[in-house]
Amino acid sequence: MTVNLERLKERFEVISRFGKIGDTGVCRPALSKTEREAFDVVAGWMEQAGMTVRVDHFGNLIGRLEGKNPNGPVLMIGSHLDSQPYGGRFDGTAGVLAGLEAVTAMAERGIVPEVPVEVVSFCDEEGWRFQKGLFGSRGITGRVEPEELELMDRDGITRRQALRDFGCDPDKLHESVYLPGQIGAYLELHIEQGPLLERQNRPVGIVSGIAGPLWLTVTLKGRAGHAGSVPMRERRDALVGAAEIVVALNRMVQEEEGVPTVGTVGSLRLFPNSPNVIPEEVEFTVDLRDIDMNRRRRIEERLREAIAQSADRHGLAYSIRESANLQPRYCAEWMKRILHEESQAMGLEAPELMSGPFHDALVMADVCDFAMIFVRCRNGVSHSPEEYASYEDLALGTKLLYRGVLRISDQLSRRRRPTVK
Repeated sequence: MTVNLERLKERFEVISRFGKIGDTGVCRPALSKTEREAFDVVAGWMEQAGMTVRVDHFGNLIGRLEGKNPNGPVLMIGSHLDSQPYGGRFDGTAGVLAGLEAVTAMAERGIVPEVPVEVVSFCDEEGWRFQKGLFGSRGITGRVEPEELELMDRDGITRRQALRDFGCDPDKLHESVYLPGQIGAYLELHIEQGPLLERQNRPVGIVSGIAGPLWLTVTLKGRAGHAGSVPMRERRDALVGAAEIVVALNRMVQEEEGVPTVGTVGSLRLFPNSPNVIPEEVEFTVDLRDIDMNRRRRIEERLREAIAQSADRHGLAYSIRESANLQPRYCAEWMKRILHEESQAMGLEAPELMSGPFHDALVMADVCDFAMIFVRCRNGVSHSPEEYASYEDLALGTKLLYRGVLRISDQLSRRRRPTVK
């Protein structure tokens, strides 16, 4: 085995202690003291592998292994260490530790890559603390808006203040943005977060592309009233309107069989939220994803029409705010080909599959070619303490990552320096 399974396992166990909840759960908020403690440990491991380490002004942890051509385009690998508030041990962490293990294996064998290799733990991929994710990857690619620094968490702490508390300088963000062409390719390992690999009895898969997410926040406003005295036909019940929309969304995304379209209402807030008061205002989120942009647009148009019709039916005012609208992205064919060839050399029959969840790779696709490796996870469960991937499967995925890094870095040294798409 090229990679050290026991070392990989031990490092997972160590990192899972930071923010541990219950037996297997993790709560490691972005830009928190807990994440900083995890960063410090991983930074130590990076230094042991001969990497130079920094935390940039976006809160990204970056370890750099210098290449034979230090001015060549960077091959970036990694993921994130922040977790969901009630998450698991493997989401994001797998990509960071697998990237670190791949570089450590290279260092142990005295291998110097053709171009620099950087292992990154991106800041705030999950997005729940400040309600806008993929912050670190959007940051280094120049896609963070100034107003994002004023977003507040549930405790009233702004992202600007959280960055300062983390040791970053929000006034120097521009210093951490990579120049066009500086990043040659991005490679990410992640647990699948779905059931397909398990159903096919395959430990590792190769990603074909990432569905584009559309995030909307819908607000419906009616009129409060006593639950016991206002006649049903005279009510302007915002929750009834919201319920109709939720059901309509669920129906729309299931009408066409055999397609990967998904739609979710995952957060809902009521006002005044009292058992015997008719809901006056409801705010809820919509998460709509598809690899086919035209199909996603058609469903969005129908959803907006359903919102307008429900509001009209129940005498409600409404508003729709868009907080994310990302295009689907497809993995680079040349990188996929390398991963397929290397997986076959390992005796793996790695199937191709689409990623419904988005990852930092979705952002990196704007500035460079990218590819992803998926590792089987039990029952397809993620964003939960029940999330689990075997260390044997993770080691296989890491070995494929290692072999991919060697060949992709070699190819980058031969290719023209890429430019921003």
